[in-house]
Amino acid sequence: MKVEQATRNEYPAMIEVWESSVRATHDFLSAEDIDGLKPLILEQYFDAVELTCAAADDGRLLGFCGVLAGRIEMLFVAAEARGRGVGRLLTRHAVEIQGATKVDVNEQNPQAVGFYERMGFHVVGRSPLDGQGRPFPLLHMELGDAGLR
Repeated sequence: MKVEQATRNEYPAMIEVWESSVRATHDFLSAEDIDGLKPLILEQYFDAVELTCAAADDGRLLGFCGVLAGRIEMLFVAAEARGRGVGRLLTRHAVEIQGATKVDVNEQNPQAVGFYERMGFHVVGRSPLDGQGRPFPLLHMELGDAGLR
């Protein structure tokens, strides 16, 4: 598995990874929510961050991470690749290479909260609404003094 800079050519594969990941972990989102987010991600969100991808040896995209101004803005792993170290690899790259120390996580996604806690992040605040003003609370997390685990 390797991490490399993402290109626009990878956006179609990345949106497939995003959708499989969201459907596996974001059970608080409706199908309409997911369908409504897809064009925003493709047309705005991908271009707003520095994207890296994790690819298998055969070139298949396993996950991706977007970082902006020291914050992990998105981290998604293909449903079939979960639990194989893809998220850990991308998070290490985001922290060690891209300088990320913060992340916002949907409170209703306990798997993601637990993942970041295991990586060494801790909750420092909470917002009752997500970035689009919807009632999906966010936990604001920062990397602890001990760094990554």
